Amino acid sequence: MSLIQYLNPQRYLSAALGWAVFLIISVAALVGANLAAKEAAERARADAERLLSQFATQIRQALDTSLENRLLLLQATAAQIAADQAHGVQIPRWHQNLETLRVQFPEFVWLGVADERGQILTTAGQSIQDQNVAARSWFQKGREGQFLGSARDVPLLDEHLADTHPTDWMPGFVAAVPLARPSGEWFGVLGARLSWEWIERQERALLSQLETSRPLDLLLATRDRMVVLGPPKWLGHTVTADNDLSEGGRYVVCHNAVPPEQQKGFGWVVVVRQAADVALARARLAHRTVFWVVLSAGLISALVVVFVTHKLTLRLAVLDTQAQAVRQGGQDNLTIPAGKDEIGRIGATLNDLVSHLQHDKQALATLNAELDARVAERTVRIERLAEEARHAAITRERLRLARELHDTLAHSLMALLTQIRVIRKLYHRLDPAELDAELGQAEAVATTGLADARAAITQMRHNSVRDEGLGSALQQLLNRFQERSGVNVAFHADTQAAGLADERAETVFRIVEEALNNIERHAEAKTVQIILQWIESLPTAMGYWNPDYPAQVRIEIADDGIGFDPTQPYPNHYGLRGMREQAGLIEARLDLNSQPGAGTRIVLQFEA
Repeated sequence: MSLIQYLNPQRYLSAALGWAVFLIISVAALVGANLAAKEAAERARADAERLLSQFATQIRQALDTSLENRLLLLQATAAQIAADQAHGVQIPRWHQNLETLRVQFPEFVWLGVADERGQILTTAGQSIQDQNVAARSWFQKGREGQFLGSARDVPLLDEHLADTHPTDWMPGFVAAVPLARPSGEWFGVLGARLSWEWIERQERALLSQLETSRPLDLLLATRDRMVVLGPPKWLGHTVTADNDLSEGGRYVVCHNAVPPEQQKGFGWVVVVRQAADVALARARLAHRTVFWVVLSAGLISALVVVFVTHKLTLRLAVLDTQAQAVRQGGQDNLTIPAGKDEIGRIGATLNDLVSHLQHDKQALATLNAELDARVAERTVRIERLAEEARHAAITRERLRLARELHDTLAHSLMALLTQIRVIRKLYHRLDPAELDAELGQAEAVATTGLADARAAITQMRHNSVRDEGLGSALQQLLNRFQERSGVNVAFHADTQAAGLADERAETVFRIVEEALNNIERHAEAKTVQIILQWIESLPTAMGYWNPDYPAQVRIEIADDGIGFDPTQPYPNHYGLRGMREQAGLIEARLDLNSQPGAGTRIVLQFEA
């Protein structure tokens, strides 16, 4: 036996239990892994955000410290210039001080001194074409006190220099401090511009000093939240609450919790990001670890369950083998398994059942033999009854043909015979004109009889009740009757009753056909109305079908002809008798109501 067959849960109980245990533990492993991963991810994200917040604070403070140090250098230089001015030392010495400061701190790409009117007295570093900076905001703010701002917001150079010196028109910072005499009277402003390369070096140095081996992204924005340092796609954009800095969850983000307007220093907005795959790696590792550990435990448990259950069900397997042998006829009874547990009790119960089944099998064989004898006897009887039924059917058909011939040829031939006898007795007394009239009348009678015979044959050949249903067959019969006789016909039929298409429907059709023939020959009617109805059964008090009042089919044939007295005998007229005989064949009740001058109404009703 192959391993696949042994693990088939449809054949072995142990395999079914093993698969059930494995499925339950697999679902538990998946749910547990997801829950553990979710909790681990939340903790990892919180730890990462807290660490990134610390990094952002460190970077912001380090940048503020660096810029404050440069601003202190400017203040010291301004103090030295003010001291030189008090001792009468003028512009050449100031220029030398500025150059010395640039040599020592090359991040100052431009240094300059402007007097109280904004006239540039001396510069060091980059040159500017405009010699008066009174309109510059850094000069105006420097008159009031020390100032440090973004070069994007406080441009130092003229706008036309962006075309002539594109390398100078770069983001950076502008600083300004007032020049004041010992008396407190200011006489100018010392301005400076810091290069952006220095800021970038500071950013790289700060990132390298962070205690982390994982790559980080830094976004640096000014006080007005414009990004001046970071990934190229974010440069120049404004950092707001609507910005998705995580880029759809790809990054774990934490920026300054303190708004720039509430911070000390220069109001940097520092955003530190880390790739989510890196930050949440431990959580995903925990998810995989929990899943595979629990799944492995489930697989081992399932194998143990299969092994233990197989050991426990060995006696059931023996019992199953014996049951198969009994079913195939190899043995007559079972061997009861040893033990008093459930398997032993099941074996004893099955053995009793098998004994009873064997006894019932013998009794059934005896009963089958008796039934075969009875079936043979009943078959002979049924064949005899079928032969009698065929003979009765042939007899009914003969009677029907006799009625058809009576209603057509017999009437016509009788009238023709009467006419011929009159001519034979009186032709010596008749003059040629009267004799010709009598012969013409005899010819008319013969023609009418021939037409009636053909009409009867047509009606018999066009009987399509079995194929089209009673309603459609009656409609065709009435159409031919109206075309032939000129009598107006009104026909109404329920859908359910019109669908009858059995032997009873054929009998109803013949009764209606005979009634129409009588109307055409004797009634002198102008209008005929036929109503075919299906009458539903009456329910019982509980709402069920009542067997005492089953559904009925009712057909009514009424004309406005001269009528007749049904109680009077009519020798040699068999139409009404034939109609009653045919109604009796289908166990139908036939009611006939007529009187002279009041028309005739025939009602036929039988169980549906």
